Amino acid sequence: MKGLLSFKHGVHPPENKDITAGIASRRFPFPGEIVLPLSQHIGVPAKALVKPGDRVERGDVIAEAAGFVSSAVHASAAGTVKAIELWPHPNGSMVPSIRITVDPNSTQMRRPRIVPRWEDVKAEDLSKEIGRAGIVGLGGAAFPSHVKLTPPKDQPIDILLMNGCECEPYLTSDHRTMLEQPEKVYEGIRIALKALGITRAVIGIEANKPDAIEIMQKLAPDDLDITIQPLQVKYPQGAEKMLIKAVTGREVPSGALPSAIGALVQNVATAANVATAFETGQPLIERIITITGRGIRKPGNWVIPFGTKLRDVIEHCGGLTDDASEIVFGGPMMGQGQANLDVPILKATGGILVLSKDECKQQDIMPCIRCGKCLEACPVFLNPQLMGALAKAERYEELESEAHLKDCMLCGCCSFVCPSNIPLSQLFAMSRTQIRRLSTS
Repeated sequence: MKGLLSFKHGVHPPENKDITAGIASRRFPFPGEIVLPLSQHIGVPAKALVKPGDRVERGDVIAEAAGFVSSAVHASAAGTVKAIELWPHPNGSMVPSIRITVDPNSTQMRRPRIVPRWEDVKAEDLSKEIGRAGIVGLGGAAFPSHVKLTPPKDQPIDILLMNGCECEPYLTSDHRTMLEQPEKVYEGIRIALKALGITRAVIGIEANKPDAIEIMQKLAPDDLDITIQPLQVKYPQGAEKMLIKAVTGREVPSGALPSAIGALVQNVATAANVATAFETGQPLIERIITITGRGIRKPGNWVIPFGTKLRDVIEHCGGLTDDASEIVFGGPMMGQGQANLDVPILKATGGILVLSKDECKQQDIMPCIRCGKCLEACPVFLNPQLMGALAKAERYEELESEAHLKDCMLCGCCSFVCPSNIPLSQLFAMSRTQIRRLSTS
């Protein structure tokens, strides 16, 4: 690991990627019903264009972007709109969602969608086509890609960083994307470079994926100014601020976006889906998702249609083991625990982790001993011990103005190293929620 680029601080949780890293992705069967929330991305929820009783084909637009920072939603299966109603969301809330009864007799062939050759599209119009395809960042944040590819004119981009780190334990969907769709990743990079009007790109891949590094190096186009950069295996290496720091040495200022220092980060799976949208016309209606953990009988990587319910996924993967204890959307560090098996797969769902009882032992929360381990772990150099104390005391104004809560990525490093088992990351997440509530009341 010596000599490899990285960032300061961070942690080394058990990787546990061997469960699914060697399993090729397979296509998931279409369920009997899909549920597509209008809110699957950062920003304004989409606006429904269909009504109960409407027939939809796979790939049809069923909800349009309701603002600049918003994203269209497409039908991931052919069928009939059953209802538009509140439905459980993976974030724990109830959100307006479109329920579609899937046609069991349909071939599920995608409705033809005519798109221009990206080579013939003006750079400033490429992001519009990407927006029409409903593409969002697939690294976890689900930020609408067309917005990201339209940076402020006073903040020009000079480097595109492709995130192939996948630093979250257990998850292997990005790993499989690079192994199975390297040509699409490179095509997506070409499109992004043209949209940004730049020529330089770097693909950052953690060193625990040597096969992905090898294939991406082998297939790197000679006519592209692109570098495949192996990186140290450390969490959260895949966070965009950490990736930028490791590869370029630049530091994103407090409260600013990467565009402020001329950088843009895009996930490798996002790039592959951008290429698919232009090659075949298929909008973002499915993705590779890792189903893993010691609590699921048949782990694997699956291409799953969005809107598939959690219960259907578990059933197809052999069901839960006898000692299954908790289901998480995402990984163990930043994922969200689920309390309802009817929640649907979203665009932002990169993995489903089922933990066993041994991995979820309840531990007593003890008083802070001021050991400083959380300060040594924080990748953005915050003071989690102070932030935790302010959060517990509900001193939200100080938490924002003096402790810089907005700079916290909720990466979970502080919670991971805390010997007192204080759920610091969860305290910060709840504080943000409470601050939003107070600001709107």
